[in-house]
Amino acid sequence: MTERLSAEMRKSALKELPGWNEVAGRDAIERTFVFRDFNEAFGFMSRAALVAEKNDHHPEWRNVYKTVEVVLSTHDAGGVTKRDLELAKAMNAIAGG
Repeated sequence: MTERLSAEMRKSALKELPGWNEVAGRDAIERTFVFRDFNEAFGFMSRAALVAEKNDHHPEWRNVYKTVEVVLSTHDAGGVTKRDLELAKAMNAIAGG
């Protein structure tokens, strides 16, 4: 199992993840991605899903038209771990920043 990050470690790591924030009242991080249209949003989700599946670490997410809302937390660890940070970094790269 992956070890849960301390609040201090999580805050420090978020400085390196543009667009990501802590979820109020929960040990999780979140980001909302907004694309040009549904096709671009769905393409992002498809590429992110491949990374998530490869790493056996899956996001909580919601898509409405061109917007994708993502929440990351490692349920087995009860909060944010390095796995979440790695997936967040990959999602930023897939989205182009």
